[in-house]
Amino acid sequence: MKLKEIYDLIIKMGIEHDPRGVQAVQKQLEKERKKIEELKEEEKKEVDQDRLFNPYTDTRVLYGDPDREVKRILAGVDMEVGEVVLADRLGEKGRQVDLIMAHHPEGKATAGLYDVMHLQEDLLAQLGVPINVAEGIMAGRIAEVRRGLMPLNHNRAVDAARLLDIPILCCHTPADNLVTEFVQKKIDDNNCETLGDIVRVLKEIPEYAEAVKTGAGPTIVVGAKERRAGKIFVDMTGGTSGSEDAYAKLATAGVGTLVVMHVSEKHRKEAEKNHVNVIIAGHMASDSLGMNLILDEIAKNGVEIVPCSGLIRVER
Repeated sequence: MKLKEIYDLIIKMGIEHDPRGVQAVQKQLEKERKKIEELKEEEKKEVDQDRLFNPYTDTRVLYGDPDREVKRILAGVDMEVGEVVLADRLGEKGRQVDLIMAHHPEGKATAGLYDVMHLQEDLLAQLGVPINVAEGIMAGRIAEVRRGLMPLNHNRAVDAARLLDIPILCCHTPADNLVTEFVQKKIDDNNCETLGDIVRVLKEIPEYAEAVKTGAGPTIVVGAKERRAGKIFVDMTGGTSGSEDAYAKLATAGVGTLVVMHVSEKHRKEAEKNHVNVIIAGHMASDSLGMNLILDEIAKNGVEIVPCSGLIRVER
């Protein structure tokens, strides 16, 4: 496959499995196009043209010729300078790496991570939180994340890849969209009644079963295995953790249990205060599942996948 074909496939899959629905994503893209068209010529020069067709600012080709042929991908969760050097070393040992594929954002995709968090506003609205409240809750958190990203030296891995002439891309929200949909469907199909039922069902998924062996499997952090789950919300997409103010609104909207990749102590305490059960599914296992669903489609085209950096590779 060509690098551009891989990138296009990632965006296509992300949109097809976006929890907001394809129509809502297309509406967002149309708004973005109009906004760019209305800019002055000088301002247009600063616009990332990918925004015209890619709604996920945390997913980008960071370096590489779009027409470059890719036969082997080194894929992982966090692909930083060490992994770039690893790709080069594999090449020296006769296993040329044509593309480094990260899950977590690098380069300009890191700087754009905050922007995909608006997705969470629509998810809260779908659960019954009024959209004005959802936007109000998220506004402060989005601004906080944006400020937190500003001082980061986020281009290190991209600079290393450029020096070694190895293409690099990151695939964040599209993979998170897929894992969210997959896990929600798995839980719904099994009619989980208690938190223990949810944990059992999660452990039936190979990535989570493998994570159990390394002590990073599904864990109940608010509630107990005998507790009834109520309405279950799988919350694994939208950039990064949302606002802790959301838990009170989620409880009011009838959400009984959250299934998440990870949760901060501050968020955990807010969930506990509002009697919302929380299950941590596992960060690396969840990221691996989302990436695997995309990598499987790439592999169908004859591309070899070499997993590293926390990626639990499972083929379906």
